[in-house]
Amino acid sequence: MKRACVIGWPVEHSRSPVIHRYWLKLYGLEGAYEKEAVRPEELQGFLRSLGDRSYVGANVTLPLKEAALASAESADQAAEAIGAANTLWLDAAGTLHASNTDAYGFMTHLTQEAPDWNKGERPVVVLGAGGAARAIVYALVEGGASKIMIVNRTGERAQALAKSFGARVVAFAWEDRNAALSGCGLLVNATSLGMTGKPALDLDLAALPADAIVADIVYSPLATPLLAAARAKGNPTVDGLGMLLHQAVPGFARWFGIRPEVTPELRAHVAASLAEQ
Repeated sequence: MKRACVIGWPVEHSRSPVIHRYWLKLYGLEGAYEKEAVRPEELQGFLRSLGDRSYVGANVTLPLKEAALASAESADQAAEAIGAANTLWLDAAGTLHASNTDAYGFMTHLTQEAPDWNKGERPVVVLGAGGAARAIVYALVEGGASKIMIVNRTGERAQALAKSFGARVVAFAWEDRNAALSGCGLLVNATSLGMTGKPALDLDLAALPADAIVADIVYSPLATPLLAAARAKGNPTVDGLGMLLHQAVPGFARWFGIRPEVTPELRAHVAASLAEQ
């Protein structure tokens, strides 16, 4: 029986088991998906013993993503560019491979929900400069965005992120966030602001074009205040749950040999688990 897990510290909040166990049952596979609470100082030892623990691979959540990449023996282009890994697997020889599927998950969902997101090649505004923002900027660069404006509360982090992705990516000061929305075609909140238990996102959408798409990677709550404000204004919106679901696909395919589908039934199942959380 093939087994995979999600590792993090803490790890109880992870929705990955809900997703992967749903697919295991749906496809009638004899497999298991577990949660493993792993302290940062225990990570290398845990990964060295992954096969001995009968695991074929793992998902990685905070705060272990960067260290997981450093511990892997092989990494794909996305993981290297983003500087973090969220998906690990062992090959037949026992080599530990790393990937980052967050960019894939974000872009797959965005393209599905808003296929014209890059129509007119207008600028994209990304709020945040952490790991999630880095994955999204990578996805947008690979997807052909003409200009990406990073707005972050800590200006130095925004500048460092912009510098690592070339001339198409520029940093803006947090106090200029409202003005930056003028003329953009896509706004992405890649911060935790607006998440349940976190501070609110202070953003005025007055300058946002009426047809600009608003995406939020926060999925708890599913209808964030930012998305509610955008909908009230008439802007098309993309919520954060789709990114979570789609980023899980490549890992499941690696571990269990079947490429699963993201369906309305899966979405409803995970949304219900979030409501219970």
